[in-house]
Amino acid sequence: MKFTKMHGIGNDYVYVNCFEETVENPSELAIRVSDRHFGIGSDGLILIKPSGKADFRMEMYNADGSLGAMCGNGIRCVAKYVYDYGLTDKTRISVETASGIKYLDLTVKPSDAGSKAPCCGQDSRGAANPGLKKDASEAVSGAHGTPGRGKVSDVRVDMGAPILDPKLIPVDVDAVRKCSAICFGSRWPDTGVSPDADITPDTNSSPDTDHPQAASADQVGGFWNDLTREKPIIGETVSVACDAFSITCVSMGNPHCIVPVADVDGLEIEKIGPAFENHPMFPDRVNTEFVRVIDRNTVQMRVWERGSGETLACGTGACAVAVASVLNGWTENRLTVKLRGGDLQIEWDREKNTVYMTGPAETVFEGEICV
Repeated sequence: MKFTKMHGIGNDYVYVNCFEETVENPSELAIRVSDRHFGIGSDGLILIKPSGKADFRMEMYNADGSLGAMCGNGIRCVAKYVYDYGLTDKTRISVETASGIKYLDLTVKPSDAGSKAPCCGQDSRGAANPGLKKDASEAVSGAHGTPGRGKVSDVRVDMGAPILDPKLIPVDVDAVRKCSAICFGSRWPDTGVSPDADITPDTNSSPDTDHPQAASADQVGGFWNDLTREKPIIGETVSVACDAFSITCVSMGNPHCIVPVADVDGLEIEKIGPAFENHPMFPDRVNTEFVRVIDRNTVQMRVWERGSGETLACGTGACAVAVASVLNGWTENRLTVKLRGGDLQIEWDREKNTVYMTGPAETVFEGEICV
């Protein structure tokens, strides 16, 4: 089976062109190829398939073989693949995912200005690897190797509307109440304010505070009537692993829990990450983003992804962080999210209630594996 290794700011997946290849057991294959010692090494497996609803269909599997609903970094790489490999000549495409159809705008750079295919015996960073093909562009027919056509460097993705209804994320509200009761005794935290309250973020407050001031659902007046039928989880204090954390829950087609922390780099994420992922509050498990606000336009995050552990980046997670940052009054609607693998530009258009993500996509190498 032919495959292509690609990444979006370090969030790497093995991609298979299912226009040409057939994958009988994708969950089993995902576990196998994701192993960084005995496999190819990746955060999971993504299959590129035909679609009856969109230009292409993306099927994503986590490193543990579980089926994922959406991957923001992965879908940018899908866009790069289908253009660079000549499956489309359009620079605006639609991709069907388990969380709906996404629309993508591709930035194409001339071949001499974009990333070059690996040379003989090298990976994309020039490291020796005799097992690689001589040139990634030689492995496929079509426009991938066509001079002057160019290659995709960046992709802007319309990620759709954020989901804030706890039942749809999903979040078990009763479990949240129990966890809050542990922190506050028998009292459920009072987060209500007048619907007429001024919700303009306090730009004079320090964004580096250990416990940023959380906004409640009522603070945004009637805005929630268009987004949710249940009170959102915004800045609720809960107990996880015998410690208190403020959480905001958002879905961008998959569940996210955003947690502000004072020190992102020093966080023992391998300990606290699994505690959030498998907490009773999250019946389908959860992706957890630990966030430090740098200024009104910049945040830093690390992510623990369900089924994969810590990854260098998470596109849907960055979008969820942007939404949470706006709701909590930490940042403006447009911001840079700094992840371990690089930066993403995120914008929440409040009028359209749509989140846009812009970031790079890169091809690492190609190969074949016996399945």
